[in-house]
Amino acid sequence: MNKKRLELPELLSQQVIDKAKKLSSSLLADAMGERGAMHHSIKPVSNSMKTVGTAYTVELRVGDNLFLHEAIYQGGEGYVLIANGKGHTDSAYLGELMAGAAKAVGLEGLVIDGCVRDRNALEELGLPIFSIGYSPNGPYKDGPGELLSQIACGGAAVNPGDLILGDEDGVVVVPQDKIEDILLKAEKKLGYEEKRLATIANYVDDPASVQIEPDWLEEKMAGYYRNK
Repeated sequence: MNKKRLELPELLSQQVIDKAKKLSSSLLADAMGERGAMHHSIKPVSNSMKTVGTAYTVELRVGDNLFLHEAIYQGGEGYVLIANGKGHTDSAYLGELMAGAAKAVGLEGLVIDGCVRDRNALEELGLPIFSIGYSPNGPYKDGPGELLSQIACGGAAVNPGDLILGDEDGVVVVPQDKIEDILLKAEKKLGYEEKRLATIANYVDDPASVQIEPDWLEEKMAGYYRNK
């Protein structure tokens, strides 16, 4: 059978991906006004894992992974597959076999609002996988589901083509129409943090010559002290 291939969202430019890889989920979340992150329960199966790529979405029936299978085999390089498993924890949506297939077709990572299994094997495989936990129970394979629609995952809205960055702190979604602005703000925040780290290090070496408090702290606290 010659299956018709899905028309996946256009991949984000390599320039965008390269910039994002130099950043972290916390920097992007700060740049978005402390928003854009999925629920804190969605974490990588190993803290060393980081994924950056173009969002590719799948909606799942609770406890059923039929459309997750289809999404994996329709995927490819440059995409991070985002699955709305609706927070299901009674069974796993994915294990070693599906994860191995996802790596083989070139997916950059998977994010699932639900459980996975075969934890040790997933850690050894090295493909960045983010989930809310583990269950040895297997899923159904009956559907229905939907590919390439707007979904919710971990409380965050995700559209095909959005920028996804996941690391040890969690997963952030940057809407496609805001990527340029958010990356610029995140790069500026990174520069600020690097300067602060240098200041802190200098204070340790010579406390008398360095002001360790950030400039904004005095301004924020001024009103409180006036009222004392």
